[in-house]
Amino acid sequence: MQANQPRLSFWQIWNVSFGFLGVQFGFALQNANVSRILTDLGADLHSLSLFWLVAPIMGLIVQPIVGSASDRTWNKLGRRRPFILGGAIAAVVGMVLLPNAPLFVVFIAPMLMGALMVALMDASFNVCFQPFRSLVSDMVPPSQRNVGYSIQSLLINIGAVIGSILPFVLTNVVGLENTAQMGEVAPSVIWAFYIGATVLLGSVIWTVLRTKEYSPEDYNRYKGIHANAAAVEKKAPFVTRMKGFFSLVIHMPKTMRQLAIVQFFSWFALFIMWVYTTPAITQHIWNVDKQWFDPAYIASVPAVPLAITQARGEAGDWVGILFAAYSVFAAIFSVFLARLADSLGRKVVYAGALAIGGVSYMSFLLFQDLTLVNVNLWITEVTVPMGAVKLLIPMIGIGIAWAAILAMPYAMLAGSLPAEKTGVYMGIFNFTVAAPQIVSGLTAGWILNHIFDNDAKYIIVLAGGSMVLGAIAVFFVDEVTTQHATDAQNTPNSNEHPLEQGK
Repeated sequence: MQANQPRLSFWQIWNVSFGFLGVQFGFALQNANVSRILTDLGADLHSLSLFWLVAPIMGLIVQPIVGSASDRTWNKLGRRRPFILGGAIAAVVGMVLLPNAPLFVVFIAPMLMGALMVALMDASFNVCFQPFRSLVSDMVPPSQRNVGYSIQSLLINIGAVIGSILPFVLTNVVGLENTAQMGEVAPSVIWAFYIGATVLLGSVIWTVLRTKEYSPEDYNRYKGIHANAAAVEKKAPFVTRMKGFFSLVIHMPKTMRQLAIVQFFSWFALFIMWVYTTPAITQHIWNVDKQWFDPAYIASVPAVPLAITQARGEAGDWVGILFAAYSVFAAIFSVFLARLADSLGRKVVYAGALAIGGVSYMSFLLFQDLTLVNVNLWITEVTVPMGAVKLLIPMIGIGIAWAAILAMPYAMLAGSLPAEKTGVYMGIFNFTVAAPQIVSGLTAGWILNHIFDNDAKYIIVLAGGSMVLGAIAVFFVDEVTTQHATDAQNTPNSNEHPLEQGK
């Protein structure tokens, strides 16, 4: 007999997701600064997306493995927390070593060292991401699931805001240098990664210590799982488990397949934004000619002019401000997200948010203004082109889209998953995050080079069109009424148990 799962207090839900603040802090530092670091270490524009392929490839490999393993793990730390803690420790190592890649030049080329540390960080972040998603599904009852994922989205964006602006703060408030010669990394970026590693580990430890996962007996009772079935699966040979995994992929719920199309267009656009915002803004807003992103050209001149170095440093810092801005707007929108989804329906809110985000990307072309203005950011004052300030406007729409992307697909998906397979299915669902980024990474550099002649602002407009297509695709997603129906249709031999009502 299935028992009613206890409702959680606000602070219990908060503690379940608090570690995600630190994980996203580190992820935001990576998003805002990896292109900057790799460019300083010698990468050219059309190869940047290839280096960024490490992230989705790591997700594609790691998350399903971790999801399946965490479904079958029960120890003193619980079911998901061992993976969250282990991933955080590994991520800290990568965050400390990445900005110090030039120090290892005696043993390994800085570019290769940087790529390896990006791979380590991404693998570690993915070890954390999937169990955190599953932890919410495990601990939060169906009636609070919109709230649970909205709080997680809020914490993600708080972490993203702080992580994104940190190099800017260290330069303009603390006074650390934000420029670097070719083959080096700016001191402000190095110290930002040190601080981020500390915050990541501390917040994850908070969740590990403050959240007590259900025992196997309680979990099975709340989710309507027969304990003997779970035990049989845990004892199954590796080959049998792998066959079962591929069977799950083939028979994934219909809702997951439909959401995969939405995810493709959404994450194709996000990958482009993370990779190319820094060169796009440096070219479009700071008026730095695209030749200064060509390592061959740079090698042909005696030295990079100081004005170019300063402009690239200022633009890199401002990207942190813009990324922080869209995260602030996402955090604000997250507060209202659950209520909007409850009143208007998830599909309307999700589609509307993606459409707003797409139009915001495309509006990038409208905001070039080279007039220098003094901007008071409360913590400091800076002088930047007016176009840089105007770019805060489209960040509102991008933030709204980002908040929905972080919460809505998981809330829509959760109702279609069998509880005993939540972890592995959340891992499989990461294919829909990783695959479009891989496609983007393989194609965006070629498109930028051969179609847009390395003019990076146009690749941002392309991202906007992709996001709009994602918004249209949302309306073709069928949310199930009960999990019982989905399991019967899509998951052979699964246990039957009721779940939440879908929107």
